[in-house]
Amino acid sequence: MSAAVATELTWTLPHAVAGTMVLSLNAYVLLGGADFGGGVWDLFARGKDRDAQRVLIADAIGPIWEANHVWLILVVVLLFSCFPKAFAHLATELHIPITVMLVGIVLRGSAFTFRTYDSKRDHVQRRWGRIFSVASLLTPVILGVCLGTVASGAVPIRSIEVLRTVTFVERFIDPWARSPFPWAVGLLTLALFAFLAASYLTVEATDDRMRDLFKRRAQQSQVALLVLAATTLVIARAENPLLFQGLTQGRTALTMHAVTSVAAATSFWALATRRFQVARLAAAAQASFLLWGWAWTQYPWMLPPDRTITALAAPRVTLQLTLGTLAVGTMILLPSFVYLFRVFKTREGGE
Repeated sequence: MSAAVATELTWTLPHAVAGTMVLSLNAYVLLGGADFGGGVWDLFARGKDRDAQRVLIADAIGPIWEANHVWLILVVVLLFSCFPKAFAHLATELHIPITVMLVGIVLRGSAFTFRTYDSKRDHVQRRWGRIFSVASLLTPVILGVCLGTVASGAVPIRSIEVLRTVTFVERFIDPWARSPFPWAVGLLTLALFAFLAASYLTVEATDDRMRDLFKRRAQQSQVALLVLAATTLVIARAENPLLFQGLTQGRTALTMHAVTSVAAATSFWALATRRFQVARLAAAAQASFLLWGWAWTQYPWMLPPDRTITALAAPRVTLQLTLGTLAVGTMILLPSFVYLFRVFKTREGGE
């Protein structure tokens, strides 16, 4: 093998793994993210149709919501196996928000299960429902805060000498808590998940009253999403000019903005004209373009501003074995997922 080919492979494999991680995160946003959004609408269920709204949301989420977390687990496993330095650094520097996020995921899942199978008395249902809804609201915000903190370059890898000079607050709290940018990304993530859930629920609804209700909520959350996206750009321009430059300059960035705008306009039009299947596809496309736009902005950095994907990658043999194992696992995972959806998502329509 020539040195040129070896160099090319060295550059290609880490990027292939990183691309797979973004692809898996994309699946988690479209499936697990919509489940979190369902919890948000469960919290805001009001009026005489309150119980019917919650039944519709529960039917749309269950019983496959647990399986959707496999995509987030895959991201964590790939980060741990193929970028161990980045995994160790992020798990240390962001251990507070990551712990809060994991507790939120566990509380949300536990409360949803207990609400389904526990006593149907009102006070019991309210207790589990409150925990489920609050955890569904909080967890996406913290997920976005973590992503925003990394994207802004607030958690660089520093030397031991430098770390000895910073306090606990400066190292573990200030990077994600003081700047408004991570919180803007957190609120953007929450609005995106709520928008996805409302768009999906227009298709899941079995009567026009519910379709119109979630149509209005999809439109409202779409407006909130656009406002928060613009706000995030304004904050990025003020706080992090390099990040703002990556988000707004260059042919690829402008292309991602263009296709995201087309998807958003299609979603608006489809919701307004009651083409709900089209609206669901457009919402999924909009969310995917947003995510890949962020990933492209950060490329080739894994930990901005100075650690690239290649620099933090594990040895090549580890990446090769991981990708090989992942290819075999995918042949089992994807058919299983398709079968799961066919069993639980086509049964009701066939009855």
